[in-house]
Amino acid sequence: MTKKTESDEKHRYEALSNFRYMLRCFLRFSEDAAREEGITALQYQLMLHTQGFEGRTWASITEIAERLQMQVHGAVALVTRCEEAGLVRRKPSEHDRRQVEVHLLPAARRKMARLAAQHSAQLSALVEAVTLASSVDDGV
Repeated sequence: MTKKTESDEKHRYEALSNFRYMLRCFLRFSEDAAREEGITALQYQLMLHTQGFEGRTWASITEIAERLQMQVHGAVALVTRCEEAGLVRRKPSEHDRRQVEVHLLPAARRKMARLAAQHSAQLSALVEAVTLASSVDDGV
């Protein structure tokens, strides 16, 4: 094990600070881009997460709550607002009657496609910050 120097520790703090800054820039960009599409950042994230599971184009309320790190009742309220905005529709599961599937509507698919394309360019800057922050030896 190597002993950390003040310089090493300072370098780590700089890398972590840069990562947090780039992460916040990415999130701010995402919030602004969603707003320009006439939706909230949470609505965009919900739309994205309905498409985030391999082999299907929907998500359950519980999965959305997990992905958004919120309580299920909060996800239900968000889905309701998205439904009222014409972004999603609920559909009872054919396989599990206790489960409700959340599906995107065509207008939401178009919004999401535009937003995903815009986010791609922003991701490269974030990847660089993650790479730098994770490459700094923490002395462990």
